[in-house]
Amino acid sequence: MKKTIFSGVQPTGIAHIGNYLGAIKNWVELQNEYNSIFCVVDLHAITVPQDPQKLRKAVLEMAAIYLAAGIDHKKSVVFVQSHLSEHSELAWLLNTITKIPELEWMTQFKDKSEQHKNKVNVGLFDYPVLMAADILLYQTDAVPVGEDQKQHIELARSLARRFNHLYGKSFTVPQPLINKETARIMGLDNPLKKMSKSAANSNNYISLTDPPAVIEQKIKKAVTDSGTTIEYDLKRPAIANLMTIYKHFSDLSFDDIEKKYKNKGYAQFKEGLAETIILGLKSFQEKKAALEKNPKKLEKILQEGAKQAKVKAQKTLKEAKQKMGLI
Repeated sequence: MKKTIFSGVQPTGIAHIGNYLGAIKNWVELQNEYNSIFCVVDLHAITVPQDPQKLRKAVLEMAAIYLAAGIDHKKSVVFVQSHLSEHSELAWLLNTITKIPELEWMTQFKDKSEQHKNKVNVGLFDYPVLMAADILLYQTDAVPVGEDQKQHIELARSLARRFNHLYGKSFTVPQPLINKETARIMGLDNPLKKMSKSAANSNNYISLTDPPAVIEQKIKKAVTDSGTTIEYDLKRPAIANLMTIYKHFSDLSFDDIEKKYKNKGYAQFKEGLAETIILGLKSFQEKKAALEKNPKKLEKILQEGAKQAKVKAQKTLKEAKQKMGLI
């Protein structure tokens, strides 16, 4: 039997090539090996204030991104988190066995509460428990994540083990699935920080929907290191980041890129990089545009996905409630 994976992305901010290369591209490959469940995590998005109309549009856009990037709804389950009340209900059950210090230690809570000092709400504090519920609800074996999410997976693992100890075996203890080859894309304006969906400076990222002219301009403006050679060197984080983007859009190795641009300067390299990204996004952008022209079809795919997900979710939740003594 195939093992199960679960993952999701919030429908907020600007979806960029870092999201694609760092997560979604990996999901596309994994869906052939695993029973795959991919969710648009809109309940997580509302831990900070959202414009309702923009959020509705963003949820559908993120679903279109999944499908246009290559997630096959016939192979994978694709749905919207808030369409299944089981996520919130299991989160409440898990709240009763979660310790406050466990949530206070969460790095992302510390960071976000610092950014939104006057808007810190219980949801922002508690969303790692909802994330654990998302994962445990489907008896997930593995969660494809980056290093920055590993702490949240550890909480899910702890809660699964604690529940199983208190009430009897109920949940699969998930493993983080960290692909060391997965690209970690840094900001074009600051190669020491990850490319961000919420960056104030639009030159930080390349949006998945940026037209060719915008991509060319952003790459031209991308920060570079001192020196002129095109060589992959982690001591030169800016060129290393640009070469990583090039590698994952072209499937050329770092050695191949170095040979291609030997005795050439940054201008020629950036021109080639921009062309490579534009070509790499062309098919995706066409598919996404086609999906968004037919919102009823997109909504039907999400409804079917929710029906499929609900079968497993209801079974897990029912068992957990019975184990806890709820009637």
